[in-house]
Amino acid sequence: MSTAARWAAPAAGDADLVSGEAVRLDVRAARIGSRVLALLIDVLLQLVFGLLLIVITALTLAALPYGLFDAALERALLTVGVVLLLIGYPVCFERLNEGRTPGKAAVGLRVVSHDGGPVGLRQSLTRALVGVAVEWPGLVLPLLSWVAGATVMLTDARGRRLGDLVAGTLVVHTRTAVSWRPVPAPLPVLTSWAYTLDLSRLDPSLALATRQYLTRSHQFAEPARSDLARQLWREVAATTGPPPPPGLPESVYLAAVLGERHRRARQRLAGERGLTAALWPQLGSTPTFRSAEPTLTAPLPDPVPTSVPGPVPSPRAVEAGQAAPGGLVGVRPSVPARRSGADGTGGH
Repeated sequence: MSTAARWAAPAAGDADLVSGEAVRLDVRAARIGSRVLALLIDVLLQLVFGLLLIVITALTLAALPYGLFDAALERALLTVGVVLLLIGYPVCFERLNEGRTPGKAAVGLRVVSHDGGPVGLRQSLTRALVGVAVEWPGLVLPLLSWVAGATVMLTDARGRRLGDLVAGTLVVHTRTAVSWRPVPAPLPVLTSWAYTLDLSRLDPSLALATRQYLTRSHQFAEPARSDLARQLWREVAATTGPPPPPGLPESVYLAAVLGERHRRARQRLAGERGLTAALWPQLGSTPTFRSAEPTLTAPLPDPVPTSVPGPVPSPRAVEAGQAAPGGLVGVRPSVPARRSGADGTGGH
């Protein structure tokens, strides 16, 4: 597989979620590392809530008359408290906080349905029951269930646990994975060489892989950074020409090629916009919007005639070229050319 094929597909969007409208969602699936961190935060909060619940329950029972509290009531309250902490805690937060418990919200995770929609009550309850039974705390064979749950999460393509598989849910990231940096500018010493480059055979996927490397190269350590730059440059040099001046790192050549490609794209876009503005000037002008409400304006006054018009002549008189008294004709002829009448007068 070429470097462009491996770099053209970004790391984001590996959750493979398709909405009900057949649209692929660009989200990342949460793996075991981030999910364990969120679980630890939730466990600490559950312990704090448990201590508060114990204190409130103790104060309430202390206010009751002597003899009402016995061992059966103690076991019943203990069972209710455990159910509230282990099942009610995740179900309530996932339903009220858009699929996020406090631990998931702190790490940037969210529980969604298999189609990317919000998680439902049945799904949240199923996840919690399966988690308590066979995952955490794992009431059924704790050690064996822990190993089975970790194995399922490590082997699943989207990092799902047993509760997710049973409930039809998925945990995804809600934050951007990386912060992109601008592409480095080409060195002035390579400007004249970049102008002579033949970029007609440069594949767009290879150009995208080059851009991704240049914007994320600060995240790589040596020698992986230099090895990847050399591999990318070998593929770019095979589709471009002439060869560059020697003595510079491969990443500098890649930045020059990408910068020249962007410069030509901007120049081509400017030429297309100029041609469009020349052919269709109205496309480049700022559009004017008329108000939907009618504008009330005063009517313009009628022009003042230079002479008082006489009676409107008949059509026969107009065709014969006879003007009305006063020199004005009430009906304009179809041909606005000067016609000479028998009496020497012209009609309009």
